Amino acid sequence: MTVYFIGAGPGAADLITVRGARTLARCGVCLYAGSLVPRELLAECPPDARLVDTAQLNLDQITAEFVTAHEAGHDVARLHSGDPAVFSAVAEQMRRLDAAGIPYEIVPGVPAFAAAAAALGRELTVPTVGQTVILTRIAQQATPMPPGEDLATLGRSGALLVLHLAARYADRVVTELLPHYGPDCPAAVVAMASRPDELVLRGTLADIADQVKAAGVVRTAVIIVGRTLGAEQFPDSHLYSTTRDRCAG
Repeated sequence: MTVYFIGAGPGAADLITVRGARTLARCGVCLYAGSLVPRELLAECPPDARLVDTAQLNLDQITAEFVTAHEAGHDVARLHSGDPAVFSAVAEQMRRLDAAGIPYEIVPGVPAFAAAAAALGRELTVPTVGQTVILTRIAQQATPMPPGEDLATLGRSGALLVLHLAARYADRVVTELLPHYGPDCPAAVVAMASRPDELVLRGTLADIADQVKAAGVVRTAVIIVGRTLGAEQFPDSHLYSTTRDRCAG
């Protein structure tokens, strides 16, 4: 058997990848984060599949489900929201699987920041304006940030920042970024990206925290800060330039 860590996408059930849906359809066991993964996706599972909501389970209990499925010879679909590459807690599960000698694979998914950019109708990298995107979060009581990864340090780069798990602390985000980006820097918050209840807030560092507070956004949202959000005057990229030699090797 194999445990498949499948990126379920940002929220809309039809944003799972074709590979993800096909893998889900042939696994006898599905472990899913019930608070984040759309239940419509469970319809892709085999009719007799064992479905386990992991929202209230700890790591030991999740590992026990893997071991039980392994002993029974059942493939496991482990559904995670977004893409397993970032903020998914997949690393600790893979470490447990390595220790137990259970094979696993990762099936990537559409990340939340990509869905947020789509909702905003923006490209996050724009020629001469910004070519760097930093995905990060902020320190909280449960999980501190490593040295050198605080917002004050990251903000010195001037790169476009995408903050996960930070909507509840929008005031703090603004305070730490204002010295580096300025109050007129474009900022946006996208909550429930790609879902029917998607909410998009657009503004600047001067007003985005007040918008977040007024809208009551506290979770399942990304904060995006950077000049590319408002870029209009910029040169065309070299990729489609009329001066580019398309015959060159």
